[in-house]
Amino acid sequence: DVQLQASGGGLVQAGGSLRLSCATSGFSFDDSAIGWFRHSPGKEREGISCINNSDGTTYYADSVKGRFTISRDNAKNTVYLQMDSLKPEDTAVYYCAADRRSVGVILGKWMKSTMYDYWGQGTQVTVSS
Repeated sequence: DVQLQASGGGLVQAGGSLRLSCATSGFSFDDSAIGWFRHSPGKEREGISCINNSDGTTYYADSVKGRFTISRDNAKNTVYLQMDSLKPEDTAVYYCAADRRSVGVILGKWMKSTMYDYWGQGTQVTVSS
């Protein structure tokens, strides 16, 4: 069975940091791309970062560039999202998703949720002002 387990969310003050983890199993991690999305009430789901696990190329939305860092551990089939300088507007449920053939990366559409085959359950991040 395919599994994506997101964890690491919590409550943090503005300016603080959190590290999210996405532990995966059940598909070829090295062939995949893993994306992070977030969704908050009243807003559309936003693709914020992606990593191509075959070569480590990373991608970021402008809203998080310079503050968030995505990385991977191929031995553990796990992707991380280090979030620094957090702002109240970063408050959302964060999801990781797997594009098993990295199609979204190839097409330049990594930020589109429709490019992803599998989704994790989400982890809440709340940033207080």
